[in-house]
Amino acid sequence: MSKRDYYEVLGLERNASPEEVKKAYRRIAMKNHPDRNPDDAEAEKRFKEANEAYEVLTDKEKRAAYDQFGHDGVDPQGFGGAGAQGFGDIFGDIFGDIFGGGGGRGRSHVQRGADLSYTLEVSLEDAVKGTNVKIRIPTSVSCSTCDGSGAKPGTTPEDCSTCGGMGQVRMRQGPFSVQQTCPRCQGAGKTITDPCHVCHGRGAVQENKTLSVKVPAGVDNGDRIRLTGEGEAGVHGGPPGDLYVQMAVKPHPIFEREGRNLYCEIPISFTDAAIGGELEVPTLEGKVKLKIPSETQTGKLFRLRGKGVTPVRGGGQGDLLCRVVVETPIHLTKRQKELLEEFEQIHQSQGNRQSPKKSGWFDGVKSFVESLKS
Repeated sequence: MSKRDYYEVLGLERNASPEEVKKAYRRIAMKNHPDRNPDDAEAEKRFKEANEAYEVLTDKEKRAAYDQFGHDGVDPQGFGGAGAQGFGDIFGDIFGDIFGGGGGRGRSHVQRGADLSYTLEVSLEDAVKGTNVKIRIPTSVSCSTCDGSGAKPGTTPEDCSTCGGMGQVRMRQGPFSVQQTCPRCQGAGKTITDPCHVCHGRGAVQENKTLSVKVPAGVDNGDRIRLTGEGEAGVHGGPPGDLYVQMAVKPHPIFEREGRNLYCEIPISFTDAAIGGELEVPTLEGKVKLKIPSETQTGKLFRLRGKGVTPVRGGGQGDLLCRVVVETPIHLTKRQKELLEEFEQIHQSQGNRQSPKKSGWFDGVKSFVESLKS
């Protein structure tokens, strides 16, 4: 399925200003956010479309490529990706002589560095409250000896002697004049006759880099933080790529997170379930009191408002939902067993009044069995 035009997604004209792009994105993102539209696949689709459009249209380089080539211009696998030619170059190469184009252009030997990805594991507490983390990543950085040129200090890359600095060579094929990438300089248009002794002509060297990552409060699994300019070094002095830090929240021994809400399971005794009681319940902000009413059944959910998560993209704080589980006592003493047997005798003497679900279930089983016989 073809993608919708990014300007159409945000409801904008193609000359929209950066502020108009941000304003349109905020409006659509807030309206279609998954937390506001649970189980709405269409809203989730619109939300993802808006995110994708916003990422491209707020980046000057990506927006320029998109305006010129459409979706292919920002697709790493498309013709607008690194090292690929645009339509203008293609037509110029093939039909330049026929229509008097005067020959193709050489591609610049300066290229942007590759983007990097790093998975950062954080605890649930740090994801909810935010934190600063130091990470150490292996990457390539611009060679300080040659300032990223790849040439020995005091020298500069020279125009390729084969293509004359154009990056392409012309070949005749019948009535056509076809241009191809120069086999000597691989389209760079430049050659390094005296390479830097540190980077050996690459313009970049490998090293480990320590970075500080500010994790905002409310991040969740899969959220990404972009560190601009912290990716691979550019080729021959080109700009560096970006580093994308993806969040991976570690499992918590007590809580599970779903969107803005937290969930936990609390075991309670048979006595507390029957006659009620008061328990201390943990939250990410400390312990709170939870009153258990009498006759509480397993699976009952208690909501502690405002004890959940404030999502990183905004919105109110969620709740903590506590599911109680009635725990059957084990390792009973003889006296405890006698008391329970006495209780059961009294309980049975009351008929079905005290166990309506149990009696209803057995009545249903009886009816089912009789229907099979008939």
